[in-house]
Amino acid sequence: MMVPLALMGLGALVAATAPRLMSRSTWVDREPVLALWVWQCVVVGVLLCCALTMALTAAAASEAIRGNVFAPAPNGVVEAYALSGYGPWAAPVALALAFGAVWSALMLSREIGRARAWRRQHRAELLVRSPVLPGEEPAGERLVVLEGDKPDAWWLPGTTPQLVITTAALRRLKGRRLDAVIAHEQGHARARHHWLLHCAGALAGGFPQVPVFAAFQDEVHRLVELAADDSASRRFGRTTTALALVELNEDRGVFGPCPSGLAQVPQRVDRLLAPAARFSPVRRLQLTAAAALVPVVPLLVTLVPALRVLG
Repeated sequence: MMVPLALMGLGALVAATAPRLMSRSTWVDREPVLALWVWQCVVVGVLLCCALTMALTAAAASEAIRGNVFAPAPNGVVEAYALSGYGPWAAPVALALAFGAVWSALMLSREIGRARAWRRQHRAELLVRSPVLPGEEPAGERLVVLEGDKPDAWWLPGTTPQLVITTAALRRLKGRRLDAVIAHEQGHARARHHWLLHCAGALAGGFPQVPVFAAFQDEVHRLVELAADDSASRRFGRTTTALALVELNEDRGVFGPCPSGLAQVPQRVDRLLAPAARFSPVRRLQLTAAAALVPVVPLLVTLVPALRVLG
């Protein structure tokens, strides 16, 4: 009975402390890729605590599930977990956590469905605004140029991903600044940021009362943009990338009172023009390894009774 309680306590502790620690950390904006890794490890650790608790309580409540969970285990391991002592609360806890798992899967399916519907709608709009000419083969080009009065560029993921850029952006952005915008969008595509956004949206939408999931969604939206900015600046320079951001967004009023979705653009420009010192490779490796321990700890807690028997 102590193992599920320890797991739930550990999950609650991580969920409560990680957002506060990350919000107070001064290195997050300097190392957005590392910060994304830390956030993913935190969320996986919390989910692992719930999943392992569900497995143990379900095994305590059902002989059939117990046989599947402990099927490969040697003799004596099942007794080490004292499943018979979990009491009548095992079944309700297992059912509640199972419902949470199913609900998470449904929310993720909903997010993916919405994203696919959005992509279908935009691809249909692309065909209307950029139709296939007579005699032209619909080859699914990776670059689509649209007539438009507003400078804009975005990556359209999917089975045939496309980079869409408006003629206004082509007129305004020249040379390396245009290349920096394209490199920014390619950075999103290479890192598969849309999948990370789907997962964050599913957890925040499915469990809006859980602060760690809401904070995860907010930070993912911000950090993926910083990571893409860094990807572009490594190729074309920070000043060029910052100027490209300014030219692409100056007509949207983002450098004055603006909607929250665009409020981060001035901060992104300031960050590029006045970069803080990054971590050394050794320091990044240390933090990467430390973050990887977060999902490992629940596994170790779960295996303690078995290791005592086998040891």
